[in-house]
Amino acid sequence: MPAAQTALVIGGGIAGPVAATALAMAGINAAVYEARPTDPASANGIGGSLALEPNGLAALRIIGADDAVRAAAIPITRSVMSIASKPGREMPTPQGLPPRQLIDRGALHRILRERAQRSGVRIHDAKKLIRVDERPDGVTAHFADGTHATADVLIGADGVHSTVRKLIDPDAPGARYLKLLGFEGLADDAADTARLEPGTMTFAFGRRAYYLYWKRPDGRIGWGANLPSEQYLTLKEARAVAAEDWLHTLRGAYANDIPGARLAAETTGDTLQAVGGLHIMPPVPHWHRGRMVLVGDAVHAPSNSTGQGASLAMESAIQLARCLRDLPDVSSAFTAYERLRRPRVEKIAARGARISHAKAPGPVAQRMMRLLLPLMLKTMNLEKTAAAEQRFAIDWDAPVQEDAAALA
Repeated sequence: MPAAQTALVIGGGIAGPVAATALAMAGINAAVYEARPTDPASANGIGGSLALEPNGLAALRIIGADDAVRAAAIPITRSVMSIASKPGREMPTPQGLPPRQLIDRGALHRILRERAQRSGVRIHDAKKLIRVDERPDGVTAHFADGTHATADVLIGADGVHSTVRKLIDPDAPGARYLKLLGFEGLADDAADTARLEPGTMTFAFGRRAYYLYWKRPDGRIGWGANLPSEQYLTLKEARAVAAEDWLHTLRGAYANDIPGARLAAETTGDTLQAVGGLHIMPPVPHWHRGRMVLVGDAVHAPSNSTGQGASLAMESAIQLARCLRDLPDVSSAFTAYERLRRPRVEKIAARGARISHAKAPGPVAQRMMRLLLPLMLKTMNLEKTAAAEQRFAIDWDAPVQEDAAALA
């Protein structure tokens, strides 16, 4: 018998619907409570594009959502790195793995939400969590609209600004702002990018700011900007600034970059999307307490430099469901879940933090990067870094006791 029969999942983004679907597969009755007043998947532009690595697709395969994601995504088969507008160098790619998939966040939300509902998961919108009453045998969540819900366990999948994290531990660290604001835009194919092949993503370290770009199936160029900013802005605050004002700032930041200047110049206010401040979660001391537990960005949000944020969130959601399925009580399930996940996610987060420091190099650092890049690419041991991360796959059918014994 599972450690729990019912679960409240707080958060309807990525980790939440995956956790609820996996819980339903494990025989646990789960419901999702999302704070947004309407279906978040129907919102226009809720955060731009994100990458799913092969390990993320392997997690999606467990819940039967991988084919739908591939149908909506752009496969990235080749990666190039460019520094200060110099000709890019191709980055080595792990062999024997499927390509990274680039997907619009809104499309991913729709797919995961629909998959959860097909599994019998009930999804409730406009349910902002305000407090939780705990009992030895369960929890009751209270929402801002005056309603409440009760279950055996409560799972916090409510993102980097998690309410559940603070309920578990009032002294828990918050997300750390990387002093970067995120943007995504669309530009017409131009002379600077005419030779860009579909399936190629270029990571460009500009003279003032980092950016990346890729060719879309419609022939236009998608690009993402990481704009250095001491001032932190939420998504709402960033979108309160007129798009034309942001474009003026971006055009100044990339004025000396090729093709950054052209991409910024050809992006219009209608095709620019502000993402807000970029974050990383420092190590969280307490992943669970009593009958409450954290999953996804609420407990381990790595820098976007890793390309692993969404993939790790989905992995953790599935591992949590396995632990609740196989272990005899909630405490042992939560403990095993943390033991299985913490080493992996914190190792990847540490790697991402190191990369993020290089996103706005000065003139001296740029020269050093240009000199060292060929050597770095030549000596990079992919099997110990990216390949090892991306080959990871959860064996859903294996009992968790075997995983815990191997880890011990």
